[in-house]
Amino acid sequence: MNRGLMQLFVKISDTKNFTKAGKELYMTQPAVSRAVAALEAELGVKLIARDRRCGVYFTDIGERILGLFKEILTYFERIDQEVAREKGRDTGIVRIGVFPSASSFFIPKIISSVAENYPKIEFILHEGTIDEIKERLTSREVDVGLIVPSGRDELITFPLYREEIYTVLNENHALAAKSVIQAGDLMDQPLIICKYDYKPPVRDWFKHSGIQPQFKYVLNNYMTTLNMVQEGLGIGLMSELSTINLPNKVIIRKLDPKWYREIHLAVSSLTDSSIASQVFIRTALHLFESRSNLENSLVKKLGHQIVPRDDFRHI
Repeated sequence: MNRGLMQLFVKISDTKNFTKAGKELYMTQPAVSRAVAALEAELGVKLIARDRRCGVYFTDIGERILGLFKEILTYFERIDQEVAREKGRDTGIVRIGVFPSASSFFIPKIISSVAENYPKIEFILHEGTIDEIKERLTSREVDVGLIVPSGRDELITFPLYREEIYTVLNENHALAAKSVIQAGDLMDQPLIICKYDYKPPVRDWFKHSGIQPQFKYVLNNYMTTLNMVQEGLGIGLMSELSTINLPNKVIIRKLDPKWYREIHLAVSSLTDSSIASQVFIRTALHLFESRSNLENSLVKKLGHQIVPRDDFRHI
Protein backbone atom coordinates (compact mmCIF):
# COMPACT_ATOMS: atom_id res chain seq x y z
CA MET A 1 0.00 0.00 0.00
CA ASN A 2 1.71 3.21 -1.17
CA ARG A 3 0.98 6.77 -2.18
CA GLY A 4 0.48 5.90 -5.83
CA LEU A 5 -2.09 3.25 -4.99
CA MET A 6 -4.00 5.67 -2.78
CA GLN A 7 -4.01 8.22 -5.58
CA LEU A 8 -5.32 5.55 -7.94
CA PHE A 9 -8.24 4.75 -5.64
CA VAL A 10 -9.16 8.41 -5.32
CA LYS A 11 -8.96 8.80 -9.11
CA ILE A 12 -11.26 5.77 -9.57
CA SER A 13 -13.71 7.41 -7.19
CA ASP A 14 -13.56 10.67 -9.18
CA THR A 15 -13.95 9.09 -12.64
CA LYS A 16 -16.08 6.03 -11.75
CA ASN A 17 -14.09 4.23 -14.44
CA PHE A 18 -10.95 2.08 -14.38
CA THR A 19 -9.84 3.06 -17.89
CA LYS A 20 -10.24 6.82 -17.32
CA ALA A 21 -8.52 6.64 -13.94
CA GLY A 22 -5.62 4.73 -15.45
CA LYS A 23 -5.28 7.13 -18.37
CA GLU A 24 -4.96 10.12 -16.02
CA LEU A 25 -2.25 8.30 -14.06
CA TYR A 26 -0.53 6.81 -17.16
CA MET A 27 -1.61 3.26 -16.35
CA THR A 28 -3.34 0.70 -18.55
CA GLN A 29 -6.74 -0.66 -17.59
CA PRO A 30 -5.29 -4.14 -16.85
CA ALA A 31 -2.70 -2.56 -14.57
CA VAL A 32 -5.43 -0.72 -12.69
CA SER A 33 -7.43 -3.93 -12.29
CA ARG A 34 -4.37 -5.78 -11.00
CA ALA A 35 -3.58 -3.04 -8.49
CA VAL A 36 -7.13 -3.09 -7.12
CA ALA A 37 -7.19 -6.89 -6.95
CA ALA A 38 -3.82 -6.99 -5.17
CA LEU A 39 -4.95 -4.57 -2.49
CA GLU A 40 -8.22 -6.42 -1.97
CA ALA A 41 -6.28 -9.66 -1.61
CA GLU A 42 -3.89 -8.05 0.86
CA LEU A 43 -6.71 -6.69 3.01
CA GLY A 44 -9.05 -9.62 2.54
CA VAL A 45 -12.10 -7.44 1.76
CA LYS A 46 -13.95 -6.30 -1.36
CA LEU A 47 -13.35 -2.60 -1.94
CA ILE A 48 -14.70 -1.89 -5.42
CA ALA A 49 -17.52 -3.55 -7.33
CA ARG A 50 -19.00 -3.14 -10.82
CA ASP A 51 -22.56 -3.02 -11.98
CA ARG A 52 -23.82 -2.87 -15.59
CA ARG A 53 -26.19 -0.04 -14.79
CA CYS A 54 -24.25 1.85 -12.12
CA GLY A 55 -20.74 1.16 -13.35
CA VAL A 56 -17.94 1.20 -10.79
CA TYR A 57 -18.90 1.79 -7.15
CA PHE A 58 -17.22 1.39 -3.78
CA THR A 59 -18.46 -1.03 -1.13
CA ASP A 60 -19.17 0.26 2.38
CA ILE A 61 -15.71 -0.72 3.59
CA GLY A 62 -14.29 0.64 0.34
CA GLU A 63 -15.89 4.04 1.01
CA ARG A 64 -14.45 4.12 4.52
CA ILE A 65 -10.96 3.22 3.32
CA LEU A 66 -11.28 5.73 0.47
CA GLY A 67 -11.95 8.45 3.05
CA LEU A 68 -8.82 7.44 4.96
CA PHE A 69 -6.78 7.45 1.76
CA LYS A 70 -7.92 11.02 1.02
CA GLU A 71 -6.96 12.10 4.51
CA ILE A 72 -3.53 10.45 4.27
CA LEU A 73 -2.90 12.06 0.87
CA THR A 74 -3.51 15.51 2.35
CA TYR A 75 -0.63 14.83 4.75
CA PHE A 76 1.58 13.76 1.87
CA GLU A 77 0.80 17.08 0.20
CA ARG A 78 1.65 18.96 3.36
CA ILE A 79 4.99 17.17 3.54
CA ASP A 80 5.73 18.10 -0.09
CA GLN A 81 4.86 21.72 0.61
CA GLU A 82 6.93 21.90 3.79
CA VAL A 83 9.95 20.55 1.90
CA ALA A 84 9.36 22.98 -0.98
CA ARG A 85 8.99 25.82 1.49
CA GLU A 86 12.29 24.92 3.17
CA LYS A 87 13.93 25.05 -0.25
CA GLY A 88 12.41 28.45 -0.91
CA ARG A 89 9.84 27.23 -3.42
CA ASP A 90 6.23 27.81 -2.34
CA THR A 91 4.17 25.26 -4.21
CA GLY A 92 1.13 23.03 -3.86
CA ILE A 93 -2.39 22.39 -5.09
CA VAL A 94 -5.56 23.98 -3.71
CA ARG A 95 -8.88 22.29 -4.50
CA ILE A 96 -11.61 24.92 -4.26
CA GLY A 97 -15.35 24.33 -4.00
CA VAL A 98 -17.49 27.23 -5.15
CA PHE A 99 -21.10 27.88 -6.16
CA PRO A 100 -21.74 29.56 -9.54
CA SER A 101 -22.90 33.02 -8.48
CA ALA A 102 -19.77 33.44 -6.32
CA SER A 103 -17.29 31.80 -8.69
CA SER A 104 -16.92 34.58 -11.25
CA PHE A 105 -16.72 37.31 -8.61
CA PHE A 106 -14.25 35.88 -6.08
CA ILE A 107 -12.11 33.23 -7.75
CA PRO A 108 -10.36 35.25 -10.53
CA LYS A 109 -9.36 37.97 -8.03
CA ILE A 110 -8.04 35.52 -5.44
CA ILE A 111 -6.15 33.29 -7.88
CA SER A 112 -4.62 36.31 -9.63
CA SER A 113 -3.39 37.71 -6.33
CA VAL A 114 -1.96 34.38 -5.17
CA ALA A 115 -0.30 33.71 -8.54
CA GLU A 116 1.47 37.07 -8.43
CA ASN A 117 3.44 36.00 -5.36
CA TYR A 118 3.23 32.20 -5.53
CA PRO A 119 3.28 31.25 -9.23
CA LYS A 120 3.88 27.56 -8.51
CA ILE A 121 0.66 27.08 -6.55
CA GLU A 122 -1.96 25.31 -8.69
CA PHE A 123 -5.74 25.43 -8.40
CA ILE A 124 -8.50 22.94 -9.14
CA LEU A 125 -12.06 24.28 -9.16
CA HIS A 126 -15.16 22.26 -8.27
CA GLU A 127 -18.44 24.06 -8.95
CA GLY A 128 -21.63 22.86 -7.34
CA THR A 129 -24.45 23.81 -5.03
CA ILE A 130 -23.66 25.04 -1.55
CA ASP A 131 -24.79 21.72 -0.06
CA GLU A 132 -22.52 19.82 -2.46
CA ILE A 133 -19.56 21.99 -1.49
CA LYS A 134 -20.18 21.32 2.20
CA GLU A 135 -20.26 17.58 1.50
CA ARG A 136 -17.00 17.80 -0.46
CA LEU A 137 -15.37 19.71 2.37
CA THR A 138 -16.43 17.06 4.87
CA SER A 139 -15.14 14.26 2.63
CA ARG A 140 -11.98 16.29 1.90
CA GLU A 141 -12.56 16.27 -1.85
CA VAL A 142 -11.92 20.01 -1.68
CA ASP A 143 -9.54 21.92 0.60
CA VAL A 144 -11.37 25.24 0.77
CA GLY A 145 -14.97 26.12 -0.03
CA LEU A 146 -17.13 29.20 -0.42
CA ILE A 147 -20.42 28.56 1.35
CA VAL A 148 -23.44 30.21 2.94
CA PRO A 149 -23.21 28.92 6.52
CA SER A 150 -26.01 27.43 8.59
CA GLY A 151 -26.17 26.53 12.24
CA ARG A 152 -25.82 22.83 11.40
CA ASP A 153 -22.41 23.08 9.72
CA GLU A 154 -19.47 21.33 11.38
CA LEU A 155 -16.90 23.35 9.48
CA ILE A 156 -14.38 26.06 10.31
CA THR A 157 -15.60 29.22 8.58
CA PHE A 158 -14.47 32.81 8.11
CA PRO A 159 -16.79 35.66 7.09
CA LEU A 160 -15.77 36.79 3.63
CA TYR A 161 -18.53 38.88 2.11
CA ARG A 162 -21.96 40.23 3.03
CA GLU A 163 -24.27 40.74 0.07
CA GLU A 164 -27.69 42.31 -0.02
CA ILE A 165 -30.82 40.48 -1.19
CA TYR A 166 -32.93 42.22 -3.87
CA THR A 167 -36.23 41.84 -5.61
CA VAL A 168 -35.65 41.17 -9.33
CA LEU A 169 -38.47 42.02 -11.73
CA ASN A 170 -39.36 42.93 -15.28
CA GLU A 171 -39.19 46.67 -15.91
CA ASN A 172 -42.80 46.63 -17.13
CA HIS A 173 -44.11 45.09 -13.92
CA ALA A 174 -46.45 47.26 -11.82
CA LEU A 175 -44.13 47.02 -8.81
CA ALA A 176 -41.27 48.56 -10.85
CA ALA A 177 -42.66 51.98 -9.89
CA LYS A 178 -41.83 51.36 -6.22
CA SER A 179 -38.39 52.25 -4.90
CA VAL A 180 -38.45 49.50 -2.26
CA ILE A 181 -40.46 46.29 -1.99
CA GLN A 182 -42.09 44.98 1.17
CA ALA A 183 -43.16 41.41 1.83
CA GLY A 184 -46.83 42.37 1.59
CA ASP A 185 -46.29 43.62 -1.99
CA LEU A 186 -45.37 40.08 -3.05
CA MET A 187 -48.23 38.14 -1.52
CA ASP A 188 -50.21 37.69 -4.75
CA GLN A 189 -47.23 37.65 -7.09
CA PRO A 190 -45.72 34.57 -8.84
CA LEU A 191 -42.42 34.23 -7.00
CA ILE A 192 -39.27 32.54 -8.29
CA ILE A 193 -36.57 31.24 -5.95
CA CYS A 194 -33.27 29.43 -6.36
CA LYS A 195 -33.58 26.37 -4.15
CA TYR A 196 -29.99 25.96 -3.04
CA ASP A 197 -28.50 29.43 -3.00
CA TYR A 198 -31.16 31.88 -1.78
CA LYS A 199 -34.03 30.03 -0.16
CA PRO A 200 -32.82 30.19 3.48
CA PRO A 201 -32.20 33.99 3.67
CA VAL A 202 -35.32 34.77 1.62
CA ARG A 203 -37.42 32.52 3.83
CA ASP A 204 -36.01 34.29 6.89
CA TRP A 205 -36.91 37.68 5.41
CA PHE A 206 -40.52 36.66 4.90
CA LYS A 207 -40.61 35.13 8.39
CA HIS A 208 -39.30 38.38 9.86
CA SER A 209 -42.11 40.19 8.05
CA GLY A 210 -44.71 37.76 9.43
CA ILE A 211 -45.70 36.45 5.98
CA GLN A 212 -45.68 32.92 4.56
CA PRO A 213 -44.57 33.09 0.89
CA GLN A 214 -45.81 30.86 -1.92
CA PHE A 215 -43.16 30.19 -4.54
CA LYS A 216 -44.50 29.36 -8.00
CA TYR A 217 -41.12 28.26 -9.36
CA VAL A 218 -38.27 26.70 -7.38
CA LEU A 219 -35.17 26.48 -9.59
CA ASN A 220 -31.57 25.32 -9.30
CA ASN A 221 -29.91 27.94 -11.51
CA TYR A 222 -29.81 31.69 -10.95
CA MET A 223 -29.45 32.43 -14.68
CA THR A 224 -32.70 30.57 -15.35
CA THR A 225 -34.34 32.78 -12.72
CA LEU A 226 -33.14 35.94 -14.47
CA ASN A 227 -34.34 34.71 -17.86
CA MET A 228 -37.77 33.82 -16.48
CA VAL A 229 -38.05 37.27 -14.93
CA GLN A 230 -37.07 38.74 -18.30
CA GLU A 231 -39.98 36.87 -19.89
CA GLY A 232 -42.37 38.26 -17.29
CA LEU A 233 -43.05 34.87 -15.67
CA GLY A 234 -42.57 36.05 -12.12
CA ILE A 235 -40.55 37.99 -9.57
CA GLY A 236 -37.22 36.72 -8.26
CA LEU A 237 -35.52 37.27 -4.94
CA MET A 238 -31.77 37.14 -5.49
CA SER A 239 -28.47 38.25 -4.02
CA GLU A 240 -26.17 41.06 -5.11
CA LEU A 241 -23.62 38.87 -6.90
CA SER A 242 -26.31 37.25 -9.04
CA THR A 243 -27.55 40.62 -10.25
CA ILE A 244 -24.24 42.07 -11.47
CA ASN A 245 -25.06 41.36 -15.14
CA LEU A 246 -28.81 41.73 -15.60
CA PRO A 247 -30.55 40.81 -18.88
CA ASN A 248 -32.41 43.48 -20.84
CA LYS A 249 -35.66 44.68 -19.24
CA VAL A 250 -34.73 43.21 -15.84
CA ILE A 251 -34.33 45.59 -12.90
CA ILE A 252 -33.75 45.29 -9.16
CA ARG A 253 -35.43 46.90 -6.18
CA LYS A 254 -34.29 46.95 -2.57
CA LEU A 255 -36.19 45.08 0.13
CA ASP A 256 -37.80 46.70 3.15
CA PRO A 257 -36.47 45.81 5.63
CA LYS A 258 -33.05 45.27 4.04
CA TRP A 259 -31.83 41.69 4.14
CA TYR A 260 -28.44 40.08 3.58
CA ARG A 261 -26.69 36.80 2.84
CA GLU A 262 -23.34 35.93 4.40
CA ILE A 263 -20.68 34.20 2.30
CA HIS A 264 -17.95 32.44 4.26
CA LEU A 265 -14.72 30.66 3.46
CA ALA A 266 -14.81 27.16 4.95
CA VAL A 267 -12.39 24.32 5.66
CA SER A 268 -12.94 21.02 7.42
CA SER A 269 -9.88 21.61 9.62
CA LEU A 270 -7.69 24.68 9.55
CA THR A 271 -4.85 23.11 11.53
CA ASP A 272 -4.67 20.31 8.93
CA SER A 273 -4.78 22.68 5.98
CA SER A 274 -1.80 22.76 3.64
CA ILE A 275 0.43 25.81 3.28
CA ALA A 276 -1.08 26.47 -0.16
CA SER A 277 -4.60 26.38 1.30
CA GLN A 278 -3.56 28.77 4.06
CA VAL A 279 -2.12 31.12 1.45
CA PHE A 280 -5.45 31.01 -0.41
CA ILE A 281 -7.42 31.72 2.77
CA ARG A 282 -5.26 34.61 3.90
CA THR A 283 -5.23 36.15 0.42
CA ALA A 284 -9.03 35.91 0.11
CA LEU A 285 -9.59 37.49 3.50
CA HIS A 286 -7.08 40.21 2.73
CA LEU A 287 -8.86 41.06 -0.51
CA PHE A 288 -12.42 41.07 0.82
CA GLU A 289 -12.11 41.88 4.53
CA SER A 290 -10.53 44.76 6.38
CA ARG A 291 -7.12 43.98 7.89
CA SER A 292 -8.46 44.18 11.47
CA ASN A 293 -11.23 41.72 10.69
CA LEU A 294 -8.69 39.46 9.00
CA GLU A 295 -6.46 39.28 12.04
CA ASN A 296 -9.35 38.99 14.49
CA SER A 297 -11.04 36.16 12.62
CA LEU A 298 -7.85 34.12 12.28
CA VAL A 299 -6.62 34.64 15.82
CA LYS A 300 -10.04 34.03 17.33
CA LYS A 301 -10.32 30.67 15.61
CA LEU A 302 -6.77 29.47 16.22
CA GLY A 303 -5.42 31.39 19.16
CA HIS A 304 -2.37 32.18 17.00
CA GLN A 305 -1.44 33.03 13.43
CA ILE A 306 -1.71 29.96 11.19
CA VAL A 307 1.41 30.92 9.26
CA PRO A 308 4.07 33.52 10.17
CA ARG A 309 3.36 36.87 8.59
CA ASP A 310 6.70 36.84 6.74
CA ASP A 311 5.47 33.88 4.71
CA PHE A 312 2.69 36.02 3.22
CA ARG A 313 4.63 38.66 1.37
CA HIS A 314 1.54 40.18 -0.25
CA ILE A 315 0.12 41.24 3.13
